[in-house]
Amino acid sequence: MQTKTCRDSKVIKTGRVFPQDTNNHNTLFGGKLMRDIDDVASISAARHCRTECVTASTDSVDFLHAIRQTDSVCLESHVTSTGKSSMEVFVKVIAEDLLTGDRRLAATSFLTFVALGDDGKPAPVPQVQPETPEEKYLFDTAPGRVAARKERRRHSKDLAEILSDLKPWDENSPS
Repeated sequence: MQTKTCRDSKVIKTGRVFPQDTNNHNTLFGGKLMRDIDDVASISAARHCRTECVTASTDSVDFLHAIRQTDSVCLESHVTSTGKSSMEVFVKVIAEDLLTGDRRLAATSFLTFVALGDDGKPAPVPQVQPETPEEKYLFDTAPGRVAARKERRRHSKDLAEILSDLKPWDENSPS
C-alpha cells in the first residue's frame, strides 16, 4: 500500500460567522464549530484512504480564543498519523477579524477515524509521510496521543459496564 503525504489529505474550509451561529455572548457556538471540525476531518480521512470511513472518536477540542461575529473562521485539517485501519486527523481553527485582518489560533482538535472496506469491516489505510515542520511535529508526537487515546477508551469501556440504560423514572433502576 502506498504512502501518502499530509498534503494529500489537506482540507481548507473558510466561512463567516452569522447571527444564528452565535450564543448570548455574540461568539460562535462551540457545537457549531465542533460540527464543522468533524465535517472537514471526515473529508481528510476519506481523501487519505479513498474509502468509507467513520468517526471513532473526537479525542480533543481545545477552544483557545472566542470567535466573534466579525470574524471569518478557517478550518485546516489533514491526517497526521495512521494505524492499521485508523487515522488521526488534526484540525486547526484560525479566526480572522474581517475588519482589522488580525488572525489568531482559535481552536485545535484531534479526531480518530476508521476506514471501512466494502464489507463494512475495518480496512487497511496508507501510511502518512509528513513534510513540513508542523506536520513532522504532529507525526512525531502522535504515539503519545495514541497511548492516551487507548487508555481513555479503556476507561470508557469500564464506565460503560456500570452505567445503566434504564429510564431515570423506572422504579427498577439501580441507585
